[in-house]
Amino acid sequence: MDRYDRAITIFSPDGHLFQVEYAQEAVKKGSTAVGVRGRNCVVIGVEKKSIPTLQDDRTVRKIHSIDEHVMLAFAGLSADARVLVDRARVECQSYKLTLEDPVTVGYIARFIANTKQVSHELNNSCPNGENKKSGPAGLLSRAKIGVNAPKRFTQSPGRRPFGISMLIGGFDFDGTPRLFKTEPSGAYYEYFANSTGRGEKPVREYLEEHYSDETIIDEASVLKLVVRSLSQVVQSGAQNIEIAVMKPSDEKGRVQHRVLPIEEVEELLKVVEAERAEAEAEEASKKGSSK
Repeated sequence: MDRYDRAITIFSPDGHLFQVEYAQEAVKKGSTAVGVRGRNCVVIGVEKKSIPTLQDDRTVRKIHSIDEHVMLAFAGLSADARVLVDRARVECQSYKLTLEDPVTVGYIARFIANTKQVSHELNNSCPNGENKKSGPAGLLSRAKIGVNAPKRFTQSPGRRPFGISMLIGGFDFDGTPRLFKTEPSGAYYEYFANSTGRGEKPVREYLEEHYSDETIIDEASVLKLVVRSLSQVVQSGAQNIEIAVMKPSDEKGRVQHRVLPIEEVEELLKVVEAERAEAEAEEASKKGSSK
């Protein structure tokens, strides 16, 4: 197997790209992140690991705003995430300048997935004094003038895959909530709810069991679902949970994005714990009466 896991461009006889699989293992060691798409909101929650006492916690963020209507969370290597977040922000701005419309969530999810697979690096100048454009039209114009050879992160030697998985949530211009997940391989899919990181499996199983029309009826219900799902792997309380909410703020399509203060997270945890204790007591009483 040794010769097959040295380079990303070599498939093993049974069809594996081991460097991509190693990148997926890096994701599994990252902090847990969960995203849920409600009827009128998108909520993303992440597990916050403890940091040194003298470190500024503002520099340790797992949830990032990409545009006014798009946010993301990640699991994996923070340095890799920083690169993709910066590129995604530039693409959002370029798209709006070119097409005079904000990006759709699906477009930016596809852009991030394509960057993981085949990255078009922007240069600062063009031959013949031409200005480059970004977005779909820009990619076509750059191909015509023969600049910006693509950097292939899963198809050429000398590069490694991005060791991160991302949950990308937000609203399209028509007010539709969207939630996508990207993988280190460059694959991306849309979900109603999903998770990534070290606690992906138990959190996803909890979501599969408890996600329903009743649990996403409003913002409060979605917040409770996110907190309950994170509670499957986070045991230390509100200081280790970060939650962001995105929802429409008016009829003109503007979107409000906010990160919950720790006091609000603590209140949510108290409500969830009280409901859990009540459910356990009710179940115990049913078992006692059946005997």
